[in-house]
Amino acid sequence: MGDTMTVRGKRKNGVQEQIKELILERGLSAGDSMPTETELMELLGISRNSVREALKALQAVGIVEIRHGFGTYVGRMSLGALVDELSFHGRLAPTGDSRSITELIEVRQALESGLIGQVVEIADAGDLADLRAVAERMAREAEAGEVSPLTDRQFHETLYRPLGNDLMLRLLAAFWDAYDRLAADLPPIGESAPDVAAQHREVYEAVASRDAERARRAVTVHFTGIRNRAPGGGPTIP
Repeated sequence: MGDTMTVRGKRKNGVQEQIKELILERGLSAGDSMPTETELMELLGISRNSVREALKALQAVGIVEIRHGFGTYVGRMSLGALVDELSFHGRLAPTGDSRSITELIEVRQALESGLIGQVVEIADAGDLADLRAVAERMAREAEAGEVSPLTDRQFHETLYRPLGNDLMLRLLAAFWDAYDRLAADLPPIGESAPDVAAQHREVYEAVASRDAERARRAVTVHFTGIRNRAPGGGPTIP
C-alpha cells in the first residue's frame, strides 16, 4: 500500500515538473496565458484529472494562477503561503510561548539593520523627500493621539524602496503581514505615539545625514519597542 502511494505521489510531482518545464521552454513570463487543459493533455499525454490536480497543486505554491472562466496563467511571485504558515504556527504555539513572534521580530530586525546601510548610500533627494513626508505625517498623527499602522508600514516601505530589490521588499512585507496577524494577540503598545513618531524621525534624520551607524542604532531602538510587546521580549540584536 505504501509503495503504491509513493508511486502515485511521484506521478503527480512528475506532471507538475513537466508543466513547469513547459513554462520555461516556452519562455513564458508571469501573467502570460498557459496552454488550455486540452492542450496540456495532448502535450503531456495524460488525463484531464491529472492535469487539473497538477494545476491545483501548482496554484497552491504560486506557480500558476487559475482564473475560472478565463483560463490559466503563469503566476506572479507571492509570499502569501509563507505569511499563512508563519502566522498559523505563531498562533499554534502554547499560550504564553512568545518564541515564534520573538523570532519573527528578530528576523525583521536583522534584515532591516543589514539593509539600512545601503539605503544611506543610495537614497537620493526624491527618496529622502518621500521619507520625510511620511515621518511628518506620523508626527501629525502622534499629536492627534495615535500613529496609524498603515502610516508606520508606509514609512518602512518608503525607507527600503530605494534598494530597488523587489524580492527583498516582498520578503519584508511578508514578515510585516505575519507580525500584523499575530500582533492582535499581543498587549497594547507600551510606547506613546510621540515616542513612536520620534523613533521614525530619528531613522529619517540618520539616513538624511548619511550616517549609517546612527541609522542602524535608530533601527535597533525602534525594534526594542516592538520587542517589548512580546511577553519576555528578550535581548535586542546589537
